[in-house]
Amino acid sequence: MTADLEYLAELFEPVGGVRIRRMFGGLGFFRDGLMFGIWQSDGIFLKADDETRPAFEAEGCGPFVYGSKNGGKTSLNYYRIPERLLDDTDELRDWALAAIDVAIRANAKKSVKQRK
Repeated sequence: MTADLEYLAELFEPVGGVRIRRMFGGLGFFRDGLMFGIWQSDGIFLKADDETRPAFEAEGCGPFVYGSKNGGKTSLNYYRIPERLLDDTDELRDWALAAIDVAIRANAKKSVKQRK
């Protein structure tokens, strides 16, 4: 899968206010300055937490994993979207909005820790 920015922008248009930025050899999806998704050559991944992860796992979708400098593997809290969402923009919007909520919760937790 190659990065077709026009296609990705159209795919996430129903979410509203999404900005796509190049980063780390892939793309990041942002809304209101918070990253909620990534694209790498093997697909689209949305931010997940304990509340939303079960939906990804129920669909058989795993986390984004990349190789680290020491030869190990690192997993992030971003999970591959189910392929069927590429054909259902309404449901993709719902999953993306849930990922945005995850990003908001994570940012709020980070802000509380920084204030302490």
